[in-house]
Amino acid sequence: MSDFPTITSLNELVQAALDYGRGGRMPRVAIARSAEGFVLRAGIEAYERGVAEPILVGDMDETRRIADERGLDISPFRQVHVTDDAGAVFEAVRLFREGDAQLIMKGLVPTATLLKAVLNKETGVPHGGRILSHVAVFESPVDGRLMLLTDPGVNIAPSLQRKVDILKNALDVARTLGMKEPKAAILAATEKINYPAMPATLDGDILTKMARQGQFGDAQILGPLSLDLAVSRKVAATKRFDSPVAGNADILLTPNIEAGNVLYKSLSTLCGCIMAAVVVGSRVPVVVPSRGDSDGSKFHSIALASVLARRSRP
Repeated sequence: MSDFPTITSLNELVQAALDYGRGGRMPRVAIARSAEGFVLRAGIEAYERGVAEPILVGDMDETRRIADERGLDISPFRQVHVTDDAGAVFEAVRLFREGDAQLIMKGLVPTATLLKAVLNKETGVPHGGRILSHVAVFESPVDGRLMLLTDPGVNIAPSLQRKVDILKNALDVARTLGMKEPKAAILAATEKINYPAMPATLDGDILTKMARQGQFGDAQILGPLSLDLAVSRKVAATKRFDSPVAGNADILLTPNIEAGNVLYKSLSTLCGCIMAAVVVGSRVPVVVPSRGDSDGSKFHSIALASVLARRSRP
């Protein structure tokens, strides 16, 4: 069971990040490469609101040009001049390894390049035996509850074993946010096993049985489960589906990156949800914003990374 105070909304998430940042203890976030207007704006907002202080890593001539074009003042921040992708991600990771930064954020660099540097066994910050996965935190448009979605951005077609690891990462995030006995729905198109036509249904059934054997600790796991049954108590009651997870899921684990990405962007664009998202599984939470993410999502992603980094310290 989690020992952390429970965070039940994005406002409480930001407040927790602000509490950690008081007294000049704001975490520093290394942005690799920093010559990107949307990311610069998010870093400056995080600094102005007391959540995190950016360290700009990249081509400083280009970074200053972009900042000037957008009327952004970057003079208060440490600047590390590196002109290429590989050098920028190496420096960002080095800053974390040496204690100068507590967070890492993707700027104008391919996600794969950054994550490869994070996982490098010699110069990176891998977490032994763990994989990287993308976790988004949002407020449910159905009932306002804080929920997690995984994996909309890293693992393309995860095997059953990879889903085990993705689920463990998501459960860690949920517990770090203070969720007691988190409930996870293993999503599929139906709650009935239909194999081999729908492999995700069998994966959901196996993960459920693994949970009953205690392999995920203090958590409730149910699958396969359709999205409506996972998030709507009304649908669960209508279908007479009796389970503590049905209609009350804290975590939505999608079958693959396509389903996860479509759900993520449906929530953000069609429902207007703010999506606070990070890549977890290494020793540092990595903020990997999409250009399509709103300013609010980028800011809240930094706040989420700040809270996860602080609460994960020994």
